[in-house]
Amino acid sequence: MDFTLDGEQTALRDAVRGLLKGYDNEHRREVVAEDPGFDESLWGKLAEMGVLGLPFAEDDGGMGAGPAEVSVVAEELGRVIAPEPFVEAVVLAGGLVAALGSDEQKKEILGGLSSGELVPAFAWSDPTGGEGGVSVDGDTLSGVKEPVLNAGRADLFVVFADGRLFLVDPADTEVTSYSTFDGGRAAHVSFDKSPATPLGEGGDATEATKDVIAAATIAYCHEALGAMDSALKMTTEYLTTRKQFGMTLNRFQALTFRAADMYTSLELTRSIVTWATMVLADEDSDAEKKREAAARAKLQVSKAGRHIGQEAIQLHGGIGMTAEYAVGHLTARLTAIDHLLGDGRQQIKNLSRRLTSYDVVEPLP
Repeated sequence: MDFTLDGEQTALRDAVRGLLKGYDNEHRREVVAEDPGFDESLWGKLAEMGVLGLPFAEDDGGMGAGPAEVSVVAEELGRVIAPEPFVEAVVLAGGLVAALGSDEQKKEILGGLSSGELVPAFAWSDPTGGEGGVSVDGDTLSGVKEPVLNAGRADLFVVFADGRLFLVDPADTEVTSYSTFDGGRAAHVSFDKSPATPLGEGGDATEATKDVIAAATIAYCHEALGAMDSALKMTTEYLTTRKQFGMTLNRFQALTFRAADMYTSLELTRSIVTWATMVLADEDSDAEKKREAAARAKLQVSKAGRHIGQEAIQLHGGIGMTAEYAVGHLTARLTAIDHLLGDGRQQIKNLSRRLTSYDVVEPLP
């Protein structure tokens, strides 16, 4: 398989990387300290570049790009762990509207999202970790969704309830925003007979939601790739400059071997995640293949993220644990990504359910 980027994808990567140049750890700490939890100026610049409309049809105000282009942006944001809600707003909430929304809803919501004027949030999980928490009574919703990522800044909620999707104005809910352990923002959202508009025709949205979650899972995997790449580069640079006993740390063979193992984990993950993106972009791939690819990629990211993050901190020593140094923040974000949309253990369960569908292989004599 050819995993290289084409000319347009390379130009997109360079443009986003140039926009993020200089986005350091100190600026990130200032941005995430309070709502909205991300740099709205940067968000506007991403909109001006057309990044926020990448996966949407041109008729809806988007760019008509595919999963490969989305992955390029997610990876670049992950390199600097920018807290912009690209995956949450564009891939998840926007993806659901693109998949199920009426023509009018798509033009209004996706057009506003692409221009940076509207930030939607997907309300999926309930406080117990399930998908319920909210009941439907006619054209109103009651109950609780938590955590809802970036809900403190959301202009619109896309709510999963009773197997269907609804659009709710945040003004008709009670939102309690808080900081997450990785520096992001989430919220407890309470619905009390909140007016709700069905998304699209209002039918069963379970399968379509699973498809969009698979796409978002792969996008999160690319974000993790960017974070892992930064953690490895910071670690190797530290080993080549920090001296102990009169020599740089890279002269100690055991430490060099540990850095080499980090590189191996990163490249193995890059191969699997890129393959999953190609499966997602393949029009001949059915929904089950795409979901399986997402589960395989997320499982590898779960293992590699833990390995690279922990090794990065240990090879830096005490400085790796300080708030002023980015390695700990990269590891925290990798841990958060592991738990978003199902952690590694959940992906093992998802994949194990498919074992009975494979043909039986006869043992060799």
